[in-house]
Amino acid sequence: MEGTSLNITDDLIKRLKEIIPAAFTEDKINVEQLRQLIGEAVNTDTERYQLNWAGKNEAYKVLQAPSTATFIPNKDLSIDWDNTKNLFIEGENLEALKVLQKNYYGKVKVISIDPPYNTGSDSFIYPDKFSETKEEYLKRLSDKDEEGYMMKEGLFRPNKKENGQFHSNWLSMMLPRLFIARNLLRDDGVLFVSIDDNEAYTLKLLLDEIFGEENFVGNIIWNSTKSVTNTALLSVSHTHNLVYFKNLEHHKKNRFEFRLPDTPDGFENPDNDSRGPWKADPFQVEGERPNQLYEIKNPKTGQVYKPNPGCSWKNDFDKYKELLADNRIVFGTSGEAGPQRKRFWTEAQERGRVSKSLWTDVDTTANGTSYLEALVGKKVFTNPKPVDLIRRFIQLGTSNDGGIVLDFFGGSGTTAEAVLRQNLEDDKKRNFIFVTLPEPIDDSTQAGKNAKALKCETIAEVARIRIIKAIDKIKSDIKSKGDLFKTKDISQFDLGFKHLSCKESNFKIWRGDMVGSVDELVTQLRLFKKPQKDKSTDFDMVFELVIKNGLDLNSKIVETKIGNTVVYSINDNSLIIITKPINQSICKEIKKLNPKSVICLDSIFNNEDCVKTNIQLQFEDSGISFKTI
Repeated sequence: MEGTSLNITDDLIKRLKEIIPAAFTEDKINVEQLRQLIGEAVNTDTERYQLNWAGKNEAYKVLQAPSTATFIPNKDLSIDWDNTKNLFIEGENLEALKVLQKNYYGKVKVISIDPPYNTGSDSFIYPDKFSETKEEYLKRLSDKDEEGYMMKEGLFRPNKKENGQFHSNWLSMMLPRLFIARNLLRDDGVLFVSIDDNEAYTLKLLLDEIFGEENFVGNIIWNSTKSVTNTALLSVSHTHNLVYFKNLEHHKKNRFEFRLPDTPDGFENPDNDSRGPWKADPFQVEGERPNQLYEIKNPKTGQVYKPNPGCSWKNDFDKYKELLADNRIVFGTSGEAGPQRKRFWTEAQERGRVSKSLWTDVDTTANGTSYLEALVGKKVFTNPKPVDLIRRFIQLGTSNDGGIVLDFFGGSGTTAEAVLRQNLEDDKKRNFIFVTLPEPIDDSTQAGKNAKALKCETIAEVARIRIIKAIDKIKSDIKSKGDLFKTKDISQFDLGFKHLSCKESNFKIWRGDMVGSVDELVTQLRLFKKPQKDKSTDFDMVFELVIKNGLDLNSKIVETKIGNTVVYSINDNSLIIITKPINQSICKEIKKLNPKSVICLDSIFNNEDCVKTNIQLQFEDSGISFKTI
């Protein structure tokens, strides 16, 4: 088993090999050959248009460094562990993203994030350091105070504007996270990033580099506040929301997949058309097309209409005659206007409507603040995103189906609630992966004191309470059987989450860099007589093996008792994991379960190689893959 996360460099080389195999010589990239193959399109000049900053090379090294971290399952902090497919991950988001890659590479439909805005006053995630040792990193990741909570100095530092690398530090933090985010998106996936003016324009350049500027969809300007700051030179009332596709070509071919639900406003049926309510759309489009420049005569008034200069009719003449015969062409409500085309409400529901880039019709941060205060009983966040905003992102990104929605700057939990709420609205099957830092509560503020009153010590704990209360409210709403909920059945909805903590591995990691002498080698070998760490539980180890074998984190894990030994069946015996000693009879019973593969802890054989070899041969003779760790 590979004990580390996906190797970014190996993955990129593998994908390049698949696209341009001739660019490789003896498994190495032949740059000259690559230049020849793509017609000298490779730019090796140092002076070229690009985004550069102090620390960019270091940021790529941070990205490329594999992680040995894992997720520790916390059933007691979860809701409906056995059935839910939602994930609440508490921990440092770069490590969490690296861990997720093996399991969710190319599987996420929508990513919606609200990263730190780098205003000079907010603390942000610690600066990643490629040069630090794994022990230094893990100490920082797990640094705790006497009460067991992460110390602020361990994970955070203020990024003040007086800092000479103010923008560079922020970009270095964002680059590796956005790169991995792209890996996790499906080919039809969509990214939404909310940001303010401080970094909107540098972020756009960074996203162009990672996603390709051709995959930029647009900048949705959200009217995020209605109030006016009278002390400001210019009262800022907007937030940028940059939108990128993983693959623009997919959406060009499937335009209806990126649509909002249409509304019935304006749909009527004045002529009692059997197809139901309709709305008259313009029959004229921009651009001159020779076969669409004919004359149309109003049958009631006799007036002849031609397209305006520089325009055409929407269809050619044969199609127009077909539409006219089908009662699809109208001449205004009185019959005395120019031609228009009927669009029926049934069609509008199926096709949806194109979103505009200016959103003034969704809730503001003030709405988000008051809603969250009413939900949890205290004002604990300043200007959280409103649920309606994230719901609209989700509607746009998942209009054709459900899918996974990821937020790795989870904050107050708005995205998680938005997924649950939108599922309730349109009955689609979506699940969230929510990643949030265990950032300590700052109890010097009123919001911090309110959070402490809720018995929360970290932002993650507040977010967890918020999601639980949102779930309770949804259940209450369904039980109330109001108009929206008359046909809703609670059992149809995933109203739970698995709580996971991003921690260091349950298994000892072989440190080749510490083997400089025979004595050091002997020390390492002694340590690895028992590969698992002393405090590791069986279920934690099994869950990590599921993760690092690339299986879904919602895989079905069942304890199965065979004789006096408990083994773990994964996904209906597809994989069997053994953490306790076994004998020949137990081996025979396991084979009867017909697993595809078996994984054992090496320590269960007590260094008796002949026993391990014998059992390995028995499994392999039965066509069962066998591995030890």
